[in-house]
Amino acid sequence: MDFKDVIIGRESVRNYDPEKEIPEEVLMRILEAGRIAPSATNAQPWKFLVVRSPEKRKDVNKCYGKAWFQNAPAVLIVKGKRKDAWNRWDGYNSLETDLTIAMDHMILAAENEGLGTCWIGAFDYEVLRKVLPLDADEEVFAMTPLGYQEDAWKKKSRKIRRELDDVVSFI
Repeated sequence: MDFKDVIIGRESVRNYDPEKEIPEEVLMRILEAGRIAPSATNAQPWKFLVVRSPEKRKDVNKCYGKAWFQNAPAVLIVKGKRKDAWNRWDGYNSLETDLTIAMDHMILAAENEGLGTCWIGAFDYEVLRKVLPLDADEEVFAMTPLGYQEDAWKKKSRKIRRELDDVVSFI
């Protein structure tokens, strides 16, 4: 797929086919896109969790109460440790930026593979802390359901975006 088509085609999917499993080689290509993502000073302060077992997905689903979320055959979670990320002289820590880049790479890779995603940041962190293998100093930054859209689901027509002239200034 042309890269511009990947970017234009990617949208938040809220309708997954729970019966259609993700082939292992497709999942590995998506995870590889996250693994090779850039990070500040190449620290790579991330770990990726792929929740596929029905029992563990049921536990993770409790952190986000939307019914459509529960139909995805997998949930991809990005976690990391602040101590592993780059710290700037003024105290800024790059963890969120680094994990955002890795997650975005994987979301775009999923689109390229024909899978749907929906960036989830509004989840119950304490629920996840109880059900995931997290070290005390690990943080879950974001997650996405991962799966194929149901056949009846149609992509929406892309919302109109602001013109390039409205968002760019050359100085």
